[in-house]
Amino acid sequence: MTYEFDWVDAFTTQPFGGNACAVVHGADGLDVAQRLALVKETSLSECAYLVGSDVADFGARYYVAHQEILMAGHPTIATVTSLLDRGLVPLVGGRAEFTLEVGAGVLPISVTDGVITMTQMAPTFGALIEPAEIAAIYGLSVADFVGVPQTVSTGTPFVIAVLRDMDALHRATLDLSKLEAYHAARGLGEDKAMEPFLVVREGASEAGDTFSRLLLPPPMPAEDPFTGSATGCMAAYLWHHGLIEKASFVAEQGHGLGRPGTAQVEVLGPREAPTGVKVGGQGVVLMRGELAL
Repeated sequence: MTYEFDWVDAFTTQPFGGNACAVVHGADGLDVAQRLALVKETSLSECAYLVGSDVADFGARYYVAHQEILMAGHPTIATVTSLLDRGLVPLVGGRAEFTLEVGAGVLPISVTDGVITMTQMAPTFGALIEPAEIAAIYGLSVADFVGVPQTVSTGTPFVIAVLRDMDALHRATLDLSKLEAYHAARGLGEDKAMEPFLVVREGASEAGDTFSRLLLPPPMPAEDPFTGSATGCMAAYLWHHGLIEKASFVAEQGHGLGRPGTAQVEVLGPREAPTGVKVGGQGVVLMRGELAL
């Protein structure tokens, strides 16, 4: 069997920027083992698989090397970029609106002059985590943290941890044994989150308002260039806890990896009860081809 695919750089306007994702079309016939194997073969953090949907205009499923991810930001931008590039979504005056079903539910998608915006789910705020527990994972001190880290989900849960400055963010190094102990202690319930998302309230460039890092364990790449789902969780956390003044801002990630990525972010609803998060960006198709299995 052959499956058409596009290799897309997401949250960037330049090849080799942002975060790369392979988008496989007509992938209903690929089983989970094949989907996971392709992620490992590409050495990407995630791959996207377009499938049929009974509740949305398109369906997609996202996988890292060892499991499905119910909601993922950069694969969503990559998937829509691929659909647009292949003419599968018609643009009228440079605009389009449609729906995309992912594992977590249905996402409203809009396209305006090349900018793809997903509306992530209303955030849920979960467990508060002692700063010392997160600090130990990264060789940091409690003094490096602002506020209390918290599990937040707009489809996929992340522990959002705000650091005081860029120096602390750059000093963070992942201790795998302590991360494993952390996950083991947290169990496998609904509140179990992905790796902590480390954030500072300043950009890597003059255009940015926040900058973030997501350090990853094997078999994934050591660091994610841009994490759109965690960006939505981060935005909800900052807005909810009064750590940003404006609901709309520019999020940056990946600059230290030589893959700068940018997203336009807007938290919807009041601070006490946000109703959703818009995360927007652009994408570039780097390669087109056929997958033979």
